[in-house]
Amino acid sequence: MLGWELPPFNSGGLGEACLGLSRALSKKGVSINFVLPKRLNINLDFINLIFADVDEKIGKLASCYTTCISWSKIFPSESFSPPQNYVKSAFRFAEKIELIIKNLKDEVDIIHAHDWMTFPAAMSAKDILGKPLVIHVHSTEFDRTGGNCPNPQVYGIEKKGFEKADRILPVGGFMKSMIVEKYGISQDKVKVIYNGIDQVKKDLPPALTVFKQLGYKVVLYLGRITLQKGPDYFVRAAKRVSDFYPKVIFVVAGSGDMQDFMVSEAAKLEILDKFIFTGFLRGDEKDRIFQAADLYVMPSVSEPFGIAALEAVVNGTPVLISKQSGVSEILKNALKVDFWDIDEMANKIISVLKYGSLKRDLSKEGSKEVTFLTWSRSADEVLNVYEQLV
Repeated sequence: MLGWELPPFNSGGLGEACLGLSRALSKKGVSINFVLPKRLNINLDFINLIFADVDEKIGKLASCYTTCISWSKIFPSESFSPPQNYVKSAFRFAEKIELIIKNLKDEVDIIHAHDWMTFPAAMSAKDILGKPLVIHVHSTEFDRTGGNCPNPQVYGIEKKGFEKADRILPVGGFMKSMIVEKYGISQDKVKVIYNGIDQVKKDLPPALTVFKQLGYKVVLYLGRITLQKGPDYFVRAAKRVSDFYPKVIFVVAGSGDMQDFMVSEAAKLEILDKFIFTGFLRGDEKDRIFQAADLYVMPSVSEPFGIAALEAVVNGTPVLISKQSGVSEILKNALKVDFWDIDEMANKIISVLKYGSLKRDLSKEGSKEVTFLTWSRSADEVLNVYEQLV
């Protein structure tokens, strides 16, 4: 299994998904050699962690997926320019894979890769081993850019990886349609497997107690502050909410390149005094902020899944999620809205803040529902794919 991150050294849901799925597969008897691009201080007893930044001399690979020069020959185009650092890192990961594969050759039945950064390495591994390749898609370049102007290098890596894979596992039906339509992949090759969650609610010290004691309601945005996640729509809906419900605080937990925009937009709308920016949270800090919130809002423009919505429900927090998310396809006890419809978004937020019975019902029924949306269920579906290919 090839991944790019694992908790606690993760920037979002990708690492959480890799960890949850790996743990569940291990419990079902799968032996996993999990390869990361660089050494991190992670200790997990259910997988064999391997770090690709080894010191041994790298041999010259016969594979055509490992250098920028050879990649430009695969995709001859005037638009192919020297790749950015993260693309270079993906090729560097591929360069390292041969030494690792040599040591694992007799142990490997399946190659399982998570997202585009691992695709060059995964394709090299497939060339060397001749084993089936499963590609797990947690996000595409069209998701990350909101459907606008995808990076041609990243798109090229994704498309080649999809073509090379024996099976593609997107985490939502909307993403499956995108893979078929935007990348020209046969839908018979693509199987949707939704993410899960194994978390249980913890008894934690309350957060934001001063505001709660003063009678304020808390509306939470938690996630990367990027175009894909719809932070601009959240701020504009917040303006409408605050006009009708003044005793409300909007908490933004996360970081990203649109944080300055959120601050300036809130200032322009004269509601900056109603915002709290916490930065990136993890572990108990994240759970405490979920438990303090009266509503979690996920206004994503394009959200392949959205594990944070399940985390909110586990913590007893009602959720309002965009219809453009994978989690909206399976989570029934949630409020849903088109990301662009800020009037309806505001109406639903106000309804939860005003009507305690609505909040209680969403919390109660959501908590029941999430007990069935487990990583064990996801792992069973992945195992079925493995068995078809081996």
